[in-house]
Amino acid sequence: MRAPLQFVLDFFTGSDPVGRPARSVPDFLPLNPAAHNTPESASISPEQTLSRPSSPQIGFTHPAANRHAQFQDVHVAYRFERSRRKSIGFQVGADGLVVRAPSWITLREVDAAVQEKSAWIVTKLQQFKDRQTEQFQKAIEWRHGADVPFLGRTLQLCVLERGLGRLNGQDLHPDQVLPVTVPPGASVTQVRDAAQVWLKKQAKSLFEQRLQHFAPQLGVNWSKLSLSSASTRWGSARTDGHIRLNWRLIHLPMGQIDYVVVHELAHLREMNHSPRFWDTVAEVMPDYAQRRKALRQAPVDLKED
Repeated sequence: MRAPLQFVLDFFTGSDPVGRPARSVPDFLPLNPAAHNTPESASISPEQTLSRPSSPQIGFTHPAANRHAQFQDVHVAYRFERSRRKSIGFQVGADGLVVRAPSWITLREVDAAVQEKSAWIVTKLQQFKDRQTEQFQKAIEWRHGADVPFLGRTLQLCVLERGLGRLNGQDLHPDQVLPVTVPPGASVTQVRDAAQVWLKKQAKSLFEQRLQHFAPQLGVNWSKLSLSSASTRWGSARTDGHIRLNWRLIHLPMGQIDYVVVHELAHLREMNHSPRFWDTVAEVMPDYAQRRKALRQAPVDLKED
């Protein structure tokens, strides 16, 4: 059975929120080998109706992907462009993989070159992802007294060891504290994990409230909310009403969180990024362009790849 189409709001999208939205594609491109036998203008169109692989896979997806490659258990959806280059070029950046080739090179030759370069591609994509993940983790020192971003402000991390009292922070208002309880002598990793459990609990409660607030205004019904730890996107929506929101949104101001919530709910009416989609978003959030711009300019240490 064909899985529901899923559209995503990427960390780094390429569309113009106040002008002409860039065309968008779902997470995965077709795995049907026959797709390679279609005319080039059709095979690289980013407006194809596409399906997901039948089983979960490791994957990397460029937000403006229009071609794909399958490397054993790794799926890579990448951006393919024609250029004045004299040969096929590969570039890995924040968005993912971009492949460029001159007009005289056929798509079959491009596919072969991508496969030949598969080890390098996967290594570079994983390195980029790990580097940005490490950058995010280092942004917060998961120790007693550390500042943790929360809804656009900061909370002070107060660590309570079981059987002992909190070392300090007693004078802080409860709204200024992120409390965690850990075993005596807990490692930084244990403190981080305990703090993230608290943050995810806050995120789930808040996201549900905002979905309930905006869904009636858009005239849609969502069926399920899941927290995501996706490395390249803030949220996603499926035709069955299943909404996924990245729990790290809890670090950002409410205005940006609400934008992501409205964006995903709007997909339940328009499963695309067409002008009608942006009109739907604007129905309940006329200033969405400003909020979206702020989201895209969020501090790097609040993002993963």
